[in-house]
Amino acid sequence: MARLPKQLGWLMWEADLRTLDVQRDGNAIIPRVLECGRLIDVQWVLKTYGRARIHTFLRDVGDIQLTPRTLAFWRAVFRAKEETWANPRALRPRSAAPWID
Repeated sequence: MARLPKQLGWLMWEADLRTLDVQRDGNAIIPRVLECGRLIDVQWVLKTYGRARIHTFLRDVGDIQLTPRTLAFWRAVFRAKEETWANPRALRPRSAAPWID
């Protein structure tokens, strides 16, 4: 079991880092780092998962945590403007409270 480096633990604050497996839990780790991580964290994700896995994740899985701004950045990185990507945000119920995005 490959563990998450301690310096990335702050991103997965709600998880038990002793049971988090880098490969098995990649679909939870990737979006958190892409959305909230520092440059060094994103470099780790790119090294660990590779561009192909990250691109596949964004295209086929997606995550509600990923903002339109972050997705636009990664679309530019992958030159994927015309691709259809997963959009879990579309499935989220709209809040009656206007201050909640």
